[in-house]
Amino acid sequence: MAEINQGRWTAQVDGDFVVFLIGARLQARHPLRSLRDLSGLKRGMQGMLSYLAEHPEAGCLGFQQLGVGTVNVQYWRSFADLERFAKDDDNPHVAAWRGFWKRVGRSDRTGIWHETYLVRAGEYEAIYGNMPPFGLGKATGLERLGSGSTARTRLRSVTR
Repeated sequence: MAEINQGRWTAQVDGDFVVFLIGARLQARHPLRSLRDLSGLKRGMQGMLSYLAEHPEAGCLGFQQLGVGTVNVQYWRSFADLERFAKDDDNPHVAAWRGFWKRVGRSDRTGIWHETYLVRAGEYEAIYGNMPPFGLGKATGLERLGSGSTARTRLRSVTR
């Protein structure tokens, strides 16, 4: 397990960034079939995450798996970087995406979803108390908080 940062910490992000949530709905009676629908472990999400970890120039700042791995939170430098990764035939996403629709088509056996949020500088708040690096703080870096720090002061846009 990663080392615990004792006390209160916040994420340190310079400039705007993108939060990308992505997940899947597996068929309860046939979860292995759903994993095949999602391109398996090597070419599916795990493969894409490995690729992104090895290619920071793609613009993914970091990611965090939630639960048993069907939900993933990703942090990107910009929407342009995220879009470029999604559409570039040289990246692993396009083949997995096309394969999913070829295998599943209109069947309801496996579902996928994603949500994209554009975050302007200073319009986010994150706090980690006695936690290992996690989420946005793990992706971008952590900064120790003083005793007088509040959510309102961390959200710079609210105090303007």
